[in-house]
Order: sequence, then C-alpha cells, then structure tokens
Amino acid sequence: MANPNLLDIAKLNGSDAVAGLIDEAAKAHPEVLIAPSRTIKGLNYKTLVRTAVPTGSSFRSANEGVANVKGTYENRLVETYIFNPRWQCDKAIADRYEDGAEAFISLEASAILEGAMQDICKQFYYGTNATFGNADGFPGLLQAYDSTNMVVDAGGTSDSTASSVWAVKFSPKDLTWVWGNAGEMTMEDPRLESVLDSGGSNSYTAYIQELLAYPGLQVGNIMTVARIKKITAESGKTLTDDMISDLLSKFPAGIVPDALFMSRRSLKQLQQSRTATNATGAPAPFPSEAFGVPIAVTDAISEVETLTL
Repeated sequence: MANPNLLDIAKLNGSDAVAGLIDEAAKAHPEVLIAPSRTIKGLNYKTLVRTAVPTGSSFRSANEGVANVKGTYENRLVETYIFNPRWQCDKAIADRYEDGAEAFISLEASAILEGAMQDICKQFYYGTNATFGNADGFPGLLQAYDSTNMVVDAGGTSDSTASSVWAVKFSPKDLTWVWGNAGEMTMEDPRLESVLDSGGSNSYTAYIQELLAYPGLQVGNIMTVARIKKITAESGKTLTDDMISDLLSKFPAGIVPDALFMSRRSLKQLQQSRTATNATGAPAPFPSEAFGVPIAVTDAISEVETLTL
C-alpha cells in the first residue's frame, strides 16, 4: 500500500475545503504528490538518523570471538514550523466581481494555496538558506544530506546560472513530510477587517483569509538523499546520463531512489544529450526515467543557483 501524501492527510483530517484546493494546486508540485506524509501530535520529535552502516568481519575461528560492530547514528530533532499564508482584498473590489464576492474569494483562495505550494516545495530543497529558501522555515535537503559523500559535482563555473538534480528514497523511516499539531491544515473563513493602505496612514475595509499548517521534513537516513550540483549551460557541464549514473552509484547496494527531481532546463539538457548519442541521430523524446528511476520535473529547483550553494 502506498504511503499517504499531503492530499491524503488533508482528507483524513476532514478538511474538505483545503483538500479540494490542495488537489488542484499540487498537480504541478511532485514533491507533495510523491513524497509520503505523516502527522505528529505536537510540533517536534527526536529521531535517530543513520549516518553510517556497520563495518567489520563477522567470521571467526573456533574458540575465538569477533569484535562488536554497530551502526553510526545521531539524534536529531525534527521540527515543524508555522506556515501561515494570508491574503486580503478591498471589499469594494470583491463585491463588484461579476460572480459575487464569494466567487472572488474562492478564486483568491486557490491562488494563495498555489503560491503556498511553490513556497513549501522550494523549502523542501533549500530549507533555511536565506537566498533560495526561508530562514524561518524547516531545514531542507540542502541542510540534511551528506555533502561530502552523496554528491556529484558537474563542474560548472558560471556563477548564478547553476542548478541541481536530487535523487531521493522515500519511506516513513527515510525521507517524509511531517505535519505538526495532528496534521492541522485549516483555511479560515473570510472575515472583514479594517486595514491600512500602502502608505500606512489611511484605512479601508478588506476581506482577509489565511491558511494555517505546521510542515516539517524528516531525513532519517542521510544515505537516501544525493545531489548533482553545479549543472550549468556551459559545454560539458550540462546534465547527462553519465552524471546520473555517478549519482546513483553513491547509494548503498539495495537502496534505489524513488525519484530524480530536476528543473525543466536540466530535463532538456538530458534529452539533448540522448539525441546526440542515439543510433539514428533523431531527436530523443523528453526522458521520463533514467536507469529505471522516474524523473520528476519541478519549478521549485532554481536554475540560478550560486556555485557556493
């Protein structure tokens, strides 16, 4: 049975209005559709993260012992964070909408959740990085993965034009979304309030609505996340199957990633690399997988990453 995703959590919690909005907004965001989700009663918990597998020989001679071996773990705190997108609109404008204020508010609610999905999916990769993520949000893959052993350097040298490809293994014990406060995900009813204009001195009446949730990200095994970095448009620095092969070889035997997340530019580069090397020279189709691992295209991975990221 597949693990529940964000949409399933919203449905299980009885948030019908939010579930409908998530169903529509999540279609363009594979991070929330593919990755499993779990809920916790509070806002954080401690978990053991495996950082290395046991090594040593288990064979012995008669009347001789063997050295004890053990895995390497560290205790990490998984936290969820306040996620509170909010919108407001002049009551006079909403009331003039051809289909009525309620229809206008519904339209805006859909837009706010679409923007929220984009925001949370960027956080999935960049986490607390101040340029590409949000320091007030949860740590992402960039802060959690093994940047020494689980990385392939594409070698790009053109700063602020780089991108990344992430290979991820999902499971409740590996990488999963975490939703705090028992998975609370509520869209408040619109309310009328007096607000100040952009100048900050004059007030007007506005409809206000907001969403409240507590998302977080658990990486329970750092050997289940790997990255190709410094992919640029420079010759020899674009994405190829050879790079993906190097990436997949970083995973321990028996661990196969569930998805390769990449930008649209990276997907195009991979397609063009296959076109140049196929037997007929005809254009290859846009790839949907590499070495049996599905490709998930996302707008949440930047194509203007810095080389130091």
